[in-house]
Amino acid sequence: MTSMQNTIVALKTQLDEKIWSDDQERLAPFLQEWRGRWHGNTPLLLRPRTTLEVAAIIKICAAHKTPITVQGGNTGLVGGQMPQGEILLSTQNLNHIRAAHFDDMSMVCEAGVTLQNAQNAADNLGLKFPLSLASQGSCTIGGNLSTNAGGVHVLKYGTAKDLVFGVEAVLPNGEIFNGLSSLRKDNTGYDLSKLLLGAEGTLGIITAASLKLFPKPKETIRVMAAAASPAQALAFLNIARVGNHLSMFELIPDLGMEYVTTHIPNMRSPFSTSHPWYVLLDWEFDTDNGAAGFAENLLSQASEQGHIQDAVIAASQSQAEALSALRENLSAAQKPVGATIKHDITVPISQVPTFIKQANTALLANIPHCRPLPFGHLGDGNIHYNIGQPEGMDSAKFMSQEETVNNIVYDIVDALGGSISAEHGIGILKKDQLAKRSDTAKASMMKTIKTALDPDGILNPRLIF
Repeated sequence: MTSMQNTIVALKTQLDEKIWSDDQERLAPFLQEWRGRWHGNTPLLLRPRTTLEVAAIIKICAAHKTPITVQGGNTGLVGGQMPQGEILLSTQNLNHIRAAHFDDMSMVCEAGVTLQNAQNAADNLGLKFPLSLASQGSCTIGGNLSTNAGGVHVLKYGTAKDLVFGVEAVLPNGEIFNGLSSLRKDNTGYDLSKLLLGAEGTLGIITAASLKLFPKPKETIRVMAAAASPAQALAFLNIARVGNHLSMFELIPDLGMEYVTTHIPNMRSPFSTSHPWYVLLDWEFDTDNGAAGFAENLLSQASEQGHIQDAVIAASQSQAEALSALRENLSAAQKPVGATIKHDITVPISQVPTFIKQANTALLANIPHCRPLPFGHLGDGNIHYNIGQPEGMDSAKFMSQEETVNNIVYDIVDALGGSISAEHGIGILKKDQLAKRSDTAKASMMKTIKTALDPDGILNPRLIF
């Protein structure tokens, strides 16, 4: 028998039969991501329920040097969660909230807890877990941390790695690393938990995490404003971030608003006329005194200086959710339009308008009538730069130009001192670009760490490198 066959026999005989399956119907949902771009195959699906079961699985795979792919909520956008013949381990059954402490302002969640359930648990405690993503109903804490997810609140609270005290993880040899802690100060050597954050499961499988919680704001004011250009939106940002109240500042082009209101049921613009650009923002306040006056004053300043043309303040929770839905549905609204080449880039905040102008000009020159759709986190410099196929063009023909498009976009990003991946990770989609553009010393250090911890390359072996 082959090494893979020996591994499968060992897994089936040594593990509880409830945690493994080779039934193709049960495997099917785990082998295709929601956009339909990535498809996988695996001889065996494993759904462990405890960290000890994860450790037992990895020890068996390590003994046979058999590769394994790890999957969380299957919401990834760079193909990292799709096995290509490896054993597939899903963390979805590691779904318990082990502890939650108001005094420590911390919470221990297992890797398979959905982000929304983590948010709800914090809310029930009277606190806030601020990581917020459009996929929060299905994405999981383990995946969020493994990719160092960002979301809409980065400008105030930081990325996923800033929201963690420490993690528990199973290493490539099957040992369990226990880094769970609620300590805010610990100078006892290397911060090994941080090493696993953003590593995309290549150095260890995160099985649980101790998360940082924050006081809930007394009041949140949500606003959608209209702007003439990204440059004017940036000028508005400089006004809006006075104090420590701004927690979200999202940029939406008119094309995105058109897609959402056309293709997503019950979506409508809050404005009677269309505008070139829109900004969705939140201000958070520790007191409900003076919040409305603060917001109205800054909006008046921005209007008087010509940075915004109109603004709508949500008057209720339902209105706030309706405004947020216009942003959250941007990705889904692009699917009916046809093929899209997607990018998740970051540049210095000051360079966002320059990036959008240069990228739009370059892409339209190379693919006439293509449909650039830049949107996202202007507040932290992370723009999701998507290019839709020209109307009437064959999708396959358009996607055949993906490498050319990527090089155009990433060359501009490099020239502006940016990064080709802001919050989605590298996966398999961007590893060639990473190899091409990465700092030599950084690449060498990363490979050294990977080899030291996973000499046989069994954990997510096709990712990053």
